Amino acid sequence: MSTQEVRALSAPERRRRRGIITMGGLGLFALAVFAILPKEGQPVTYSFVLGDEWILIKEWIVNSKSAALGFAIASLLAVVLATLQFKAGKTVRLASAIFAVSFLMSFLSWAAAGKFIPFTGLLQGGLLLSVPLIFGAMAGVLSERSGVINIAIEGQLLAGAFVSGVLASLLHNNWLGLLFAPIAGALISLLLAVFAIKYGIDQVVLGFVLNVLVIGLTSFLYKKLLIPYQSEWNSAIAFNPINIPILSKIPVIGPILFSQSIIVYLMYVVVAFIHIALFKSKWGLRTRAVGEHPTAAESVGIDVNKIRFKNVLWAGAVAGLGGAFFTLGAVGSFSKEMTAGKGFIALAALIFGRWSPLGAVAAALIFGFADNLQGLLTITGTPIPSEFMLMAPYIATIIAVSGFVGRVRAPAADGIAYKRGGGSH
Repeated sequence: MSTQEVRALSAPERRRRRGIITMGGLGLFALAVFAILPKEGQPVTYSFVLGDEWILIKEWIVNSKSAALGFAIASLLAVVLATLQFKAGKTVRLASAIFAVSFLMSFLSWAAAGKFIPFTGLLQGGLLLSVPLIFGAMAGVLSERSGVINIAIEGQLLAGAFVSGVLASLLHNNWLGLLFAPIAGALISLLLAVFAIKYGIDQVVLGFVLNVLVIGLTSFLYKKLLIPYQSEWNSAIAFNPINIPILSKIPVIGPILFSQSIIVYLMYVVVAFIHIALFKSKWGLRTRAVGEHPTAAESVGIDVNKIRFKNVLWAGAVAGLGGAFFTLGAVGSFSKEMTAGKGFIALAALIFGRWSPLGAVAAALIFGFADNLQGLLTITGTPIPSEFMLMAPYIATIIAVSGFVGRVRAPAADGIAYKRGGGSH
C-alpha cells in the first residue's frame, strides 16, 4: 500500500490496519518461539469433562510442538483472512477472534508441555474471576454514558462485599446479605452524585477519595469487629451452585455457564437488561444524550442532572451487587481490601470495550481468563517465571488503557459537570 493510499484511509481504517500488522507480528512470534525454537515436544493433555455433564470428548492429548505449530499457522491464516476482509471493506471481527483463539492455544500448548490442563475448568474459573469485573464495568457504563466518571467502582465493590458478608453472618441469611449489597454500593454512589453533580467537584479526584474512604472504613471495622468476633461477624457461607436442568449437562458450555451461583445468573440478567435498555428504550436514548450533548438534551426538555443522579445511583447498586460475589459468591467471609484493585481493572474493561456493555463484558472475560490462566500455569509449572505470570492480568490492563487496542472515544460530556441553563463547565 502506497503512502498516498495510507493517508487516504480514515482513522478507523488506519487503526484496523495497525491492528492487522500487530496480529501478523504476534503470529510470527508464536511460530518462532512456541513452535520452532523448542527442540522436541511433550504430550499435553486437555480435559473437557468437569462434572457429570454429557461427554462429547473426554480428553485430547497432543504433542506440544506440533500443536503449537498448527495453532501458530492458524493464527497467520487468520491474519491473511483479516487482510482480505480489510481490503474488501468488511469488518475483521471474525478473523480477529480466530487469531486470538489460535494464538492463545499456541501459547498454551507451548507453556503446558508435559502437563494436564483441565480446559473446561480453566474457562469456568476465568468466568468466575471476571464476574466482579463485569459488574464493575456495567456500573461504569451506566455512569459514564451519563457523563459522570466513576473512579469509585473499587469502593462500591468493596462496600458491597463488606456489607453482604457481615449481614449474611449476623442474620444467618445469605439472601438478606445479597439484598443489602446493592444498597451499600448505592450509598457510595450517592456521595459521588452529590459532590460531582450538585457541587461540581472534580470527578476523578472525588472517585479516588471515595475509594480511600471505603478502604479505610472497612479496614478499621475489619480490625475492630470482624477479627475479634469472627464467628459472629464474619462467618457467612457462600451460595451453592445452581444447576440449570438440561442446560448444565451440555458438554463444555453447561458447567461453565449453567452450573453457577445465583449471583452469576443475576449478572446475565443485568448485562442483558443494560444492553437492551441502553440502545432500545427511551431511558437509554436520554442517557446517551446527556452523556454526549447535555445542552442539546436540555433543549428538548430532558433534566440532565436528574438523569445523571439516578444513573450514578443505579451504577453503585450494580457495583455493590458485584461486590457481594467476593463474599457470598466465592469464599463466604470478608477479608481486608479483598477487591484488590478489581474496580480499576473493571474501568480498563470499560475502556477496552469502548463504553459498550457487550464490549466491556468481552474485555472483562479476557482479563478474567488471563488471571485464571496465570494461576493455573504457575501451579502446574511453566517455562515463564512465576513473577511474570503474576503480572499477566495487569499487563493486559495496561495494554487496554494505553491505546494499543486503538484510539477510543469516551462520551463527549464524560467528566464534565453541567449546570442547568449554563451548559457544561
